[in-house]
Amino acid sequence: MPVRFDVNRVRECYPALAEGYVHFDSAAGSLVAVESARAIAGVTGSAVGNKTTAFEPGRRALEITAAARSAVADLVGGVPDGVVFGQSATALTYLVSRTLAADWAPGDEVVVSRLDHDANVRPWLQAAARAGATVRWAEFDPATGELPVDQYEKLVTDRTRVVAVTAASNAIGTRPDVAAIAAIAHAAGALVYVDGVHATPHLPTDVGELGADFYVTSAYKWSGPHIAACVADPALWERLRPEKLNPAPDTVPERFEHGTLSFELLAGVTGAVDHLAGLLDHGPSRASRRERILASMAAVHAYEQGLLERLVTGLEGIDGVTMCPASRDRCPTVSFRVADQHPAQTSRLLAERRICVYDGDNYAFEYFDRMGLRDSGSAVRASIYHYTTEEDVQRLLDGVHAIR
Repeated sequence: MPVRFDVNRVRECYPALAEGYVHFDSAAGSLVAVESARAIAGVTGSAVGNKTTAFEPGRRALEITAAARSAVADLVGGVPDGVVFGQSATALTYLVSRTLAADWAPGDEVVVSRLDHDANVRPWLQAAARAGATVRWAEFDPATGELPVDQYEKLVTDRTRVVAVTAASNAIGTRPDVAAIAAIAHAAGALVYVDGVHATPHLPTDVGELGADFYVTSAYKWSGPHIAACVADPALWERLRPEKLNPAPDTVPERFEHGTLSFELLAGVTGAVDHLAGLLDHGPSRASRRERILASMAAVHAYEQGLLERLVTGLEGIDGVTMCPASRDRCPTVSFRVADQHPAQTSRLLAERRICVYDGDNYAFEYFDRMGLRDSGSAVRASIYHYTTEEDVQRLLDGVHAIR
């Protein structure tokens, strides 16, 4: 018998919910789970030194780091030695793009998409410009929000070095067929860099099944602290030589982590992954953490899809609301406008009702530019997370109806 997703039990893990706000802001960052917060506090209140085997506080730092690598590997289906930590997904993408582009030459190509967050666009454009490489654009369908796969057959050539694509749009939730795109890229000898920031909090993730050579994700989107990870095969990391300090470790993955990592945040990463693994009440179980994560995230996806259907149907029924097109099978995020209101006004009016939504392009720069909305404020974005309830959805719908 499948284990029921108990949202009330899950909400108990988020003390911040007691403040009474209705949170549709998780696409910009979720609340922090208590397991993550306690892990962070535990490190800051303990004797933890910099990494060394010479004394116990230094050994604790090594253990914290190793545990965090294992946690992220379990979350996305990678291996611990392939997990590189960094300040943010943006910073890590800049690191990888600069490192890869050091070997590019005029005539080489990179393929990016107008559906992506700018963090998976601008670093590649800037790296290509420095190398004299050519940028080729994948276009989304404005009528459906989908990213057609067949265009990649023409976009990808034997000169393509990297195909950068999102696993889910942070503006409208659309989930491109990354595996099919990756198959086309790999057939031409290109690498695939996948932005998993918006997808990881909502779906079971397997980097191998996606065909991702690099997969970047941010812990603060899945109940953890502000730190990110980029996951790749250790053998691929071994081939790359980033700029680094001479005394800094030359081993993988350490050679890509500039400076000393925040050990308290790494502990928070492990706490957040453990939280996700425990979203379901498994009872006595010998299942691995990876198995429990897959079960939890499958339940999360099913639960959130139910709320998304209710939200979309409700918004479609309110006069004056215009939604950015997207398929029903997407991550639980919608972008919309209310009559002739500027999106910033809509978000302020909802905020007066203690409903948290974002307005603007939310770094989906190319998407809103192509939709012709960016210069007029883009849209209001509402994103569902696994602590969202049916009552929350109804409060948002009532709020939109009242201010339209």
